[in-house]
Amino acid sequence: MPPPDLLDERETSILRWRCRRGLLENDIFIERFFQVHGQRVSQEQAYGLTLLMNLPDNDLLALFLRRTEPTDELDVPQVHAVLELIRQRPPGGLPS
Repeated sequence: MPPPDLLDERETSILRWRCRRGLLENDIFIERFFQVHGQRVSQEQAYGLTLLMNLPDNDLLALFLRRTEPTDELDVPQVHAVLELIRQRPPGGLPS
């Protein structure tokens, strides 16, 4: 059983399914997040991801690419923390 602040396997699977997007570029960022962090997604990260998934695809991509920063209801620590993880360069130094 995972620590109390981490999602269990079923919760992570549901979150991952809910994060599927219509824009391939967003899916690439999100898939990379789950590949690196999927075994240890916290409740706080899940909340941040859920808030981000309420955005239209183009607005979400702008955040991922640092073209914009979170404002209003998205300007919360959970969203900033998830964005920081998503924006990190992938392992191996490949371009993001």
